[in-house]
Amino acid sequence: MKQQVTISLYWKCQLIGWSVAALYWGYTGYNQPGFNWGLSILQFTTDVAVYITITHLYHRFAVKLGWQNLGLNKLLPRLVPAVVLLGLVYLFVTVSKVYLFRVWFKPGFSEAFGDFFDFYRDSIFVAGVRLMSIWLLAYHMYHYSKREISIARENARLAVITRDAQLNSLSAQLNPHFLFNSLNNIKALVIDDPKSARRAIDLLADLLRNSLYSGDKQMISIKEELELVKDYLELEKLRLEERLQYHIEAGDEYHSMLIPRLCIQTLVENAIKHGISQQKQGGLIRVQLINDHDNLIVSVSNPGRLNPTDDSSGLGLKNLTERLRLQYKDFAHFTISETNGIVTATIKIPVS
Repeated sequence: MKQQVTISLYWKCQLIGWSVAALYWGYTGYNQPGFNWGLSILQFTTDVAVYITITHLYHRFAVKLGWQNLGLNKLLPRLVPAVVLLGLVYLFVTVSKVYLFRVWFKPGFSEAFGDFFDFYRDSIFVAGVRLMSIWLLAYHMYHYSKREISIARENARLAVITRDAQLNSLSAQLNPHFLFNSLNNIKALVIDDPKSARRAIDLLADLLRNSLYSGDKQMISIKEELELVKDYLELEKLRLEERLQYHIEAGDEYHSMLIPRLCIQTLVENAIKHGISQQKQGGLIRVQLINDHDNLIVSVSNPGRLNPTDDSSGLGLKNLTERLRLQYKDFAHFTISETNGIVTATIKIPVS
């Protein structure tokens, strides 16, 4: 079975656009005396081939320099000299081609190239600038619209994944075991320590309120994220008691920085579920935020063992990795490692 050959949209536009232009030039020549069909077909073929070659070379040049990914404010200053340069190329190629055709096909033609060039220079240069301006604007507007559509799709996908992260977090907080233990702790405290019981109820209410009513935010400040993490850790401490110790190191200079919602809490939840809860004696969860060469490094460490074959925590961490990729492209990274019985999950985020 033969494989069907397909032509890309780029080449379709090139062929159609320059064919239409060449047909228009042929039509204007058709109304002139001495019209020659053979010469007209040759003119049409060479026009399409030559001008596609010129614009395709520009396409290769723009792709190599990444111009198709530039914003309008950076692209426009580059287009002006590009239009002038392409107009000059158009001028020399067109004048040379027309002159050669007249020498070859017009008997008795003996005009010097310099005189011929001077006569047609201004009109052909203006026509070239006009044509190349239209081509460049169409070319870059196509890439600009394509990029905007891609960004809109990525943003929509990010919104969906962020919503999924909110729902996953809510699900983890509301799972029967967690909720049962939290309520039992509160029940036990009601008689012996009413003040702590009221605090536990407030913490549980804050967590549920944040999950239910604040989940539409894709980005929140580090201060808000850490407040949520502290509430979560304090509530979990009621269940784990002395088995859970935690320490948070974050300077005030980071508090206003925006980060993906629930990214630190996801690491903390993973540290408790797969680290502290699995250790008989419990341990210390350390949350640390530092600046490293214009990158924010967020690390969460806990005692435990990293089991590469255990995929029970994979969904949350894969979700986090995907959110970082969508939000920061290839400039953010997530890693998890173990050293001497300490598991450390690290997020690297560029500081804008």
